[in-house]
Amino acid sequence: MAAVPRPPSLIERRWPGPSGAARPLVLAALTAAAVLGASTITMVRPGLGWLVAVLAGTAALAVAAVVRGKPSTTPPASATPTPPTTSPSPTTPATQPSATGQPSPATPAAPTAQVTSTTPATTAGPAAPTTPAAQATPAAQVTPAAQATPADRVTPAATARPDATGASGRAAQVVWAAATVALVAVGTVRAAGWLFALCLLAAVVTGTLAVTGGRSPFGMLLAATLPPAATVRALPWAVRGLRDTRPAGSGIAVGRVLTSVAISAGLLMLFGLLFSSADAVFADLVSGLLPDISVPGTIGWTFRLLLIGGGLLGAAYLVSRPPNLDGLRPGPARPAHRLEWTLPLVLLDALFAAFVLVQLTVLFGGSGHVLRTAGLTYAQYARGGFWQLLAVTGLTLLVIAVAARRAPKATRTDRLLVRALLGALTALSLVIVASALYRMQVYADAYGATRLRLVVATVELWLGLLFVLVGVAVVRLRATWLPRLVIGTAVLALLGLALVNPDRLIADRNVDRYLQTGRLDVDYVSGLSADAVPALARLPEPMRICALSRLAVELPRDGVWATNLGRERARPELDRIPVIGPASHCLVPRGW
Repeated sequence: MAAVPRPPSLIERRWPGPSGAARPLVLAALTAAAVLGASTITMVRPGLGWLVAVLAGTAALAVAAVVRGKPSTTPPASATPTPPTTSPSPTTPATQPSATGQPSPATPAAPTAQVTSTTPATTAGPAAPTTPAAQATPAAQVTPAAQATPADRVTPAATARPDATGASGRAAQVVWAAATVALVAVGTVRAAGWLFALCLLAAVVTGTLAVTGGRSPFGMLLAATLPPAATVRALPWAVRGLRDTRPAGSGIAVGRVLTSVAISAGLLMLFGLLFSSADAVFADLVSGLLPDISVPGTIGWTFRLLLIGGGLLGAAYLVSRPPNLDGLRPGPARPAHRLEWTLPLVLLDALFAAFVLVQLTVLFGGSGHVLRTAGLTYAQYARGGFWQLLAVTGLTLLVIAVAARRAPKATRTDRLLVRALLGALTALSLVIVASALYRMQVYADAYGATRLRLVVATVELWLGLLFVLVGVAVVRLRATWLPRLVIGTAVLALLGLALVNPDRLIADRNVDRYLQTGRLDVDYVSGLSADAVPALARLPEPMRICALSRLAVELPRDGVWATNLGRERARPELDRIPVIGPASHCLVPRGW
């Protein structure tokens, strides 16, 4: 009894991976990008090297996307010609020529009986013309599909993925890739390390979506687990590509690439050392371009090379044949009874409406009303409720998502109820978002602006934008586009935060507050990044020296790959600041 074949697993169905070997050109591009990235990335502070590394990685993955498969060296079985025959089949009289040399028109020509003779014609008359069917599909003729589809190349039917491999899917992946480059580029123009760390975390998310193409919520969650697995699965794929010893006419051998790279490196090193010994300025430039060759530097460079190389190899494996993540959607939920979801939402809407009325009273009544009613200062009132309102905002989004999934929409009445109740909850939530932002504004005016307060206010603005998008989805009763916009708007909010230069904005707010009230926390503002120097330079003496002395001491001398626009702009101002010791020695009122 024949063994029953094992059905393919979920991974095999959704992510079979490339069936052939890695192209030598792809491996060479990945190696060059990994070496360049390990040599240019500065681990201590953001700089130009990060942007160069991500651009090199993007170019290498673009090569992997263009060069998707490796043609097979073994001709497919379908391309083997059929031996010629000398006599037609007795069951197909339509192929026997008539006396005039023309085929009989009475019977249509059958494709199974058509042959292509390789011997010259023996009759003296003109060659018998063939029918259109005989001209199109002779038995011995190789079809274009057989020529263009080798054994290890994936056919279009096998790679077709809804909304992912078409033009719209490729455009989405290009947009995610551009967002990744933009996020990493923040480290070139902004000196704030905390901001660059947030951008790097977001770049990991957008880069994963760029190479996997996940679109649905489940697809995006699964995409986050694929890069580590792709690195492991890509090792045999890369080994098969390294074993390629075909002639140069059919591919680029890895050995020749490595030889060319070794010769180029040797020539550059020889002449570079000679030029460096001849000119001190050129020597400084070369020393900034080359990585540290000390023992700790070599170990760090090797670690970065392995980390970047493994990540790029896994990403190239995903790009060569992306997984099919678009079908990973939950099945239709069992609709709830109308009373089961309308009564909770009606009560929740009523509670939100009552809270909104109180907030409107506070906003229009002013601080005098708060002092008389709550017995608190306005700053204490703002600080005590902001975080609770932030939690309410997030929980409301969850309630709306569950209600929109479980609420029935079969009848017109059901759809009207969904739009009315969820729409009212969304509109009331926008008022709560505005109230939370107003509280944070009052809190910052009373105690000063900080990084945490600015980031939280940015998150609240992003949540407000999400409520607007949710309102549109409630009106349309469709939200398939919403998960992508959730991540997309988060990326835009982070890029917008980088655009306004947060450390300088914080410094400007605190300097304005000092000029009005005479209160300033010098310890805090002197701990900001070099982006804040132009704002702190507006302080009067001796406050300006107190605020900038710590930054002047800690500002590093950047090499080529650590070049940063924010630090370069601050350097002329900081070079004029005398070193007076820690900023805490300045006797100024704190006011916090």
